[in-house]
Amino acid sequence: MPPSESEPTPVTILLVEDDEVIRKSVAMALERYGYHVSVAGDGLTGLELFRAGQHDLLLLDVMLPALDGIGLCRRIRETSTAPILMMSARGDALDVVSGLEAGADDYVVKPVDTAVLVARIRSLLRRASAALEVRRDGQEIALAPSELRLLLEFSAHPGIVLDRQTLLRNVWDYGWDGDTRVVDLCVQRLRRKIGADRIETVRGFGYKLRR
Repeated sequence: MPPSESEPTPVTILLVEDDEVIRKSVAMALERYGYHVSVAGDGLTGLELFRAGQHDLLLLDVMLPALDGIGLCRRIRETSTAPILMMSARGDALDVVSGLEAGADDYVVKPVDTAVLVARIRSLLRRASAALEVRRDGQEIALAPSELRLLLEFSAHPGIVLDRQTLLRNVWDYGWDGDTRVVDLCVQRLRRKIGADRIETVRGFGYKLRR
């Protein structure tokens, strides 16, 4: 039965995970929180599901058959700014960096703690809800949720140095020590889109938006 006009449409998450046990347990956990979850066991199936439907958030494992999570993330980013959360079995630095460079907004380490996973999902969805248009030289720039929230944070403090922990707290909603690589790689992606000269690195401190 379709939801009534008074009922909000459930958030739809595409979960791509090849381990059946993990796939089922994560899907069941998310459904208990009220999310609608569609699932795929490999990257190519995940890509087909992504192209066939509307998804509010994508949850991708790094290690996938047919098309790995990094490649899938890149393919999705070619046409979409939907929030992407990567899952890494090891929290390996190369996995994390590769996923963030490919356009992911954040990552979690498996085995996934449900409370942490839901917190990261909620944070990503809040960032994605900022419906703003960014233009450079009259041309619209497509920004992923974290890139847009990062730009808004810099714009609110022009010329002021913001350290990485402050950015993690204000942009990614980390109430604890997070991985500052998330900040560094998102800054790199944002620079490529708005101009490398707009965001200055202040060694030993952080970043600032040039006035």
